[in-house]
Amino acid sequence: MSGRIDFNCDLGEGCGDDAAILPYVSSANIACGGHAGDEATMRATLRLCRAHGVAAGAHPGYEDREHFGRRTLALPGEDIAALVRRQLQRLAAIAAEEGVALTHVKPHGALYNLAADDRSVADAIAGAVAQFDPTLIVFGLAQSELTDAAQRLGLRVAHEVFAERGYAGNGRLLPRGQPGAVIESLDAAIAQVRELALHGRVRVAGGETIALRADTLCLHGDRSDAPQFARAVRAALEAQGVRVAAL
Repeated sequence: MSGRIDFNCDLGEGCGDDAAILPYVSSANIACGGHAGDEATMRATLRLCRAHGVAAGAHPGYEDREHFGRRTLALPGEDIAALVRRQLQRLAAIAAEEGVALTHVKPHGALYNLAADDRSVADAIAGAVAQFDPTLIVFGLAQSELTDAAQRLGLRVAHEVFAERGYAGNGRLLPRGQPGAVIESLDAAIAQVRELALHGRVRVAGGETIALRADTLCLHGDRSDAPQFARAVRAALEAQGVRVAAL
């Protein structure tokens, strides 16, 4: 491994302590008013990013606040592309007012998971990003349809892994609600982070170990203990000599 990794967190969702998390991460994925967020939360999160030198990116999701964007909606590709562009435009306009340059795009929730396996959805998202700003980095589940789709369009890609989510044998995340899908133990999360960052591998349900490319490591900002997890993950990475830096 390279000894360097980006550490990102989903923020601006109105359900976590963003100010307590930002000092420990290198990239922030900011909710754009789809699954969560509004002008005030976007502006506040962008200002925190600027203050802490954290890379700011867009976190577009299904426009389904009732289910926090974690319910798959049957939308045609053109509608998915449109919602991604719409949310990118919303955040980019506020970012420009705040003097912050957006660096990346990471889909949220059910849209993210669907794009990992559905080529048409992945193509719609990647196409929307390429049309909006081809300099943006696309964050996608490591070795997935989304990273493949973005690469086909010549976009920069970050293969993403997760600090506190469990994995299935095919390298996909275990569905929420399934045993082992969310890692509650900080010690267990730190052990997973070390394996991913240092060795590019993760232990999956069933006990085997698989290889995963790890360019950026995600922590979910909506968990109640996210600030403690963020501080501990950052300290664990640096203790192993891994440099935490934005892409």
